[in-house]
Amino acid sequence: MNGTEPSGSRLTPVRHVILDRDGVLNRELDSGWLTNLGQWQWEEGAIEALGIWATHGTWISVVTNQSGIGRGVASRQAVDGIHEWLGDELSALGIELVGIFVCPHAPDERCDCRKPRPGLVLEAVEKSGIPTEATILIGDDLRDLAAGRAAGLRVGLVCTGKGPRVRDSLDEDALVFRDLIEAATRTVART
Repeated sequence: MNGTEPSGSRLTPVRHVILDRDGVLNRELDSGWLTNLGQWQWEEGAIEALGIWATHGTWISVVTNQSGIGRGVASRQAVDGIHEWLGDELSALGIELVGIFVCPHAPDERCDCRKPRPGLVLEAVEKSGIPTEATILIGDDLRDLAAGRAAGLRVGLVCTGKGPRVRDSLDEDALVFRDLIEAATRTVART
């Protein structure tokens, strides 16, 4: 397997994890865009993984391309409402987020925040105050990994969402995790 380590091995612990949203925290939709809260379905193990990081003092950020806003498929208000619910839901479980960083632009707008560009990732790093060498980005798509690398981070592919389809396309060394629980257990600080 390209870029993997033995399943039981631990990585250098991280203090900040940056996660993609779709296909990592919530199940990827066939329709393409999450436009209302009724469509949200947690990815199996996502809440447990977030709890593992939170329990070990790892800061958590979410970075997400939401081109449905720029394309007129979803309203900014609806997307912000989903994210407000997400923050409240996690907070009720004792899991606090540094923030949810959103690129609302359509691909043809050529912004600096749309992954694979690093704008959102750099914003999350800056807001956390945690250095890049203590941060990892985990996503399910090659553009997630490219954005993390462009920001100078370690990156990992999770095999949920698009992960299984893009796994064989990894041409650089990347960490590969079966799921988010494996990612959390392999990256937490030892206590």
